Amino acid sequence: MGGCQCFAHCNASRASDFILTRKAKIGGQELKYFSRTTKKVDDASKRNAVIMGRKTYFGVPESKRPLPDRLNIVLTRNAAAYTFPPDVLVCGSLQEALIKLDTTDYGKDIENIWIVGGNSVYKEAMESDRCHRVYLTEIMKQFECDAFFPEMPKAFVMVDNDADIPNEVQEENGIQYMYKIYENKQ
Repeated sequence: MGGCQCFAHCNASRASDFILTRKAKIGGQELKYFSRTTKKVDDASKRNAVIMGRKTYFGVPESKRPLPDRLNIVLTRNAAAYTFPPDVLVCGSLQEALIKLDTTDYGKDIENIWIVGGNSVYKEAMESDRCHRVYLTEIMKQFECDAFFPEMPKAFVMVDNDADIPNEVQEENGIQYMYKIYENKQ
């Protein structure tokens, strides 16, 4: 198991102003893309891990969590205040989660690690030497938001999309968006 990857859905009117959004009800195709991408493995005997903060986890509809077919890892400094299913790994920090994946049986069948939110988890991941890619869905419509995607470190540069990811503008429910990939070139 190597590095981790970030997966974000953002409004973007300027490259410096990415806004995390749950209000963009894009629709089924975007959700399928997220699910397919974060489940994709080369070795059928393995699965992926998704790491998210507590607010992101509880922002997922109860009927959809934990996210199926992936090890769900939730980061919180106050685990005792919340109830999590037994198959969810709860850690106090991103560093603790990565160490557990590296040194315990939790990581033995993990192929990829996906960071799926929120702001502080994305920031910490992108600043670490373990994050090598950011998969960004740039939503071309403005929404009122209270969470922002952190500034991407300069080492991340846009690269060609993977072969199975469309390059052209997508549209669902009247909302246009594009898939972009940034790679850490350091």
